[in-house]
Amino acid sequence: MALTYDDTAQLMNDGTFRGRVKVALLHFAQYIQGEAVVTPAHNTRVRWAQNTYANPDGMVGQIAPAAVMEPHIQADGAAVTDADLQTDVETAVQNFL
Repeated sequence: MALTYDDTAQLMNDGTFRGRVKVALLHFAQYIQGEAVVTPAHNTRVRWAQNTYANPDGMVGQIAPAAVMEPHIQADGAAVTDADLQTDVETAVQNFL
């Protein structure tokens, strides 16, 4: 069952959830740093990764509202698995880039 608007709003501001999003962002930033330079939009992605390392809390503020709207998070809320959270955060970042 999808989260209600109130549940969604509370989750995107939940400190524990935001911490998990931060870890997912840093994992994705690390992955991007190691990807091949021929990857489409590599320079943009690397700049994003560098900005994420420099200000992970700021990036959480940008991405958490979009990530919380992704399907796994809407279905499972705070109980979303780490793997599903990673997928949803990466999807939100790709849409941001």
